[in-house]
Parts: sequence; structure tokens; C-alpha cells
Amino acid sequence: MAHQSIFGGPVFDMARQQFESVADILEIPDHERGRLLYPKRAMVVTCPIIRDDGQVAVFEGYRVQHHLTLGPTKGGTRFAPNVDIGEVAALAVWMSWKCALAGLPYGGAKGGIAVDPRLLSRRELEILSRRYMQEMIPFVGPHTDVMAPDLGTNEQVMAWFMDTYSMYQGRTVTEIVTGKPVSTGGTLGRRDATGNGVAHLIGRAMLEMGMDPRHATAIIQGFGNVGSVSATTLDRQGVTITGISDRTIALYDPKGFDVEKAAEYVAEHGVLKGFADQAEISPDDLLIQPCDILVPAAVEQVITGKNAGLIKCRILAEAANGPTTPEADAILAQRPDVFVIPDILCNAGGVIVSYFEWVQDLQQLFWNEDEVLERLYQIMDRGFDEVRRLAARKGISNRNAALSVGVERVRNAKNTRGLFP
Repeated sequence: MAHQSIFGGPVFDMARQQFESVADILEIPDHERGRLLYPKRAMVVTCPIIRDDGQVAVFEGYRVQHHLTLGPTKGGTRFAPNVDIGEVAALAVWMSWKCALAGLPYGGAKGGIAVDPRLLSRRELEILSRRYMQEMIPFVGPHTDVMAPDLGTNEQVMAWFMDTYSMYQGRTVTEIVTGKPVSTGGTLGRRDATGNGVAHLIGRAMLEMGMDPRHATAIIQGFGNVGSVSATTLDRQGVTITGISDRTIALYDPKGFDVEKAAEYVAEHGVLKGFADQAEISPDDLLIQPCDILVPAAVEQVITGKNAGLIKCRILAEAANGPTTPEADAILAQRPDVFVIPDILCNAGGVIVSYFEWVQDLQQLFWNEDEVLERLYQIMDRGFDEVRRLAARKGISNRNAALSVGVERVRNAKNTRGLFP
């Protein structure tokens, strides 16, 4: 494939390596690979705002739309200091395979602003959010690109996005974003969807492996929305949560933690630090403590070639995007004792319920939470079964099976539609 210098960096290189491995399995000709891998569009914008002290600050914003072959693109928007075009492009690529695996009529997208939202006042956060959406208006729309929350953003930011877009359209357009508050067109069940989906598939894996949740332990790396919901749901199923962490501290206690109290503490203080400091452990050591279930629920590239041989879990449930590097995958492939639930399957609950929200907004007909969860689990079960059957039939890893399904669906759609001259 031709070299594309704009798309680079460790995260995009990781997405490219994963794609090349699956393309080899699927025997995709070299001349087809570039069109499947590289994004359709990438936007970089500057977002100037007036800070509270009267100074003008300029922030860089990004949006990458991977493909629009199956429908509009769909993906989150993250506010984080280390956001760059390569990371955003990789996340958009993964979202494409995730949506295709789930059978959703979307291509993948991702966006973000290089900023630490914790250093912004509420007013600054609002005007930066609105400015970003204003800059993106020519490139997004309910049938072009639908945004959602991600790291550093939340329901309130999505409401500001929706309001800004709506003001320019002269009417309320709730379907431009998902992950909104229920009061402004959001759906019941969206806030906890990713974490609930993670816990549901862990339950499926435990059933397949003959594990009793009441005798199982879990370590949750990352105690944000996804990690805390996963932990709380697993706890209610009887699993003992022996490790939790966030950016401020990692905690480990083989006797387990009261995760509901931990969640209440974080809701009040914003961080885990101070909850149980006597149980502090280094973040790197937390990942290699003995447990039945390890849930990386924070950022990319935490399971690496250095620690993949040291982890002591039976189930690795990838709640984060891209937590396991290709080097780690090669090691895990030699470890049949570890059951991997790959990220594009494991954390798909968020985009699935986002799809439900989009559909409900378009129809102006809303479902109750039981309907949302029932439909969510049906789609996740279908994906899990499909991945397991393909992995068994071809003798490949769960990750390669999941990626194979997603890539092949996008490839078939592109080949059927053809290449417009």
C-alpha cells in the first residue's frame, strides 16, 4: 500500500498491523487493502476561545471519517491532552470493524480536541465544545456523521453539540449526536451500555469456561464510566472485585472491595485516591496480579509484549479500545489458558445503544430501558456466537475472528457498490 504520512504514530501503526494480519487471513489482494484501511476524510480545525482571564487560547480539533459505505459514520469525541490525528484515525478504523461486526448501518469515525478538560472552567468547556461543533458543521450531519461522547466528554458536552448544530439549522436536530441526556432526546440505558455489555459478555465467557461467578475474582484497570459500571455489574453477579485503578492510584486487595462505595467515593471526590490508600499498588503491578477476569478499561496499549506473558487471568475482557498490542497478541496466541474478548466485540455496547438512540430520535418513538437492554444483549450474543464459531472453524484467535467478520462485511459492501469514477 502507498505510504500515507498523515496517518502514523504507535496507535495507528497498531491498527494497521491488526488489519494486515486479518487481510492475510482473508487473502485480500494488496490492491484492495489501501481502500479498506485508510480513512475517507480527515479534518483538522483550530478552535480559538476567550479564556476566563480574557486571554485567547487556540486548541486543535480533529475528526476522522473512515468510510460511509454502509451509512453515516459514527464515533466518539474525546477531549484529552494527547489526542492527535493518528490516534483518532486508528479509533475510527476500529469503530468501522466494530459497527460491521455488530451489523450496524454505520462506518467508523472519531474526533477530539487536544486539551485537558480538567483545566477548563465550565464556561470554557462549553464555549470550546460549541466552537468545535461549529467548525465541524460542514462535515457532519444525522446522515453523514453522528458524534458521541468519549474520554473527557459526557452527556452535557453532547447537549451543547446538539444545541449548537440545531441553532445553525434553525430547528432541533436531536439525531446529530448520541449519548445526550434523556431530557434532550437521549435514550434510557445509554450511560451504562458499554459497561453492561462488557459484563454480559464476561458472563458468556464464564459460562463457556464453566466458571462460577460466585467463586471468581476480577481486576478492573480504569474506574471511569465503563470500568465502574462493569465492576458494579460483575459485583452484583457475585464476582469479587480485587483490583481497581484510575489515573491517580491503583488498589489491590485479594479480599475484595465494596465497589458501590468506591463508585460513590469517585462521584463525590472525582478520583479514587483517598478511598483505600492502604491497598495501593503500582499500576503496572496491578495488571499482573492473580485474578480470573482482567478488564483493561482505560486507554490503549496497556497489555504489551513485556507483560502479556505475566498476566494471571483466565478471561481478558477488553473494555478499552486497543488495550492489547500486536506483540502482546502474539504471546497470548500461545496461551490457551487466557480467553480474550476482543475490544471491537467486548465494548460494542456503547455504539449499539447509540444506534438505538439515533433510531429513536429519527422516529420520535422511544423505548423503555428493558427494551433497550433486551435488544442490546441480543446483538452482543449474536456477535459473540459468530466470533466463537469462526475462531473454531478457522483455528484463529477471537480477535482475528472478530476483525475478519468486520473487515469482510465492509469489503463486500465496497465491492458490491463498486468504485465511483
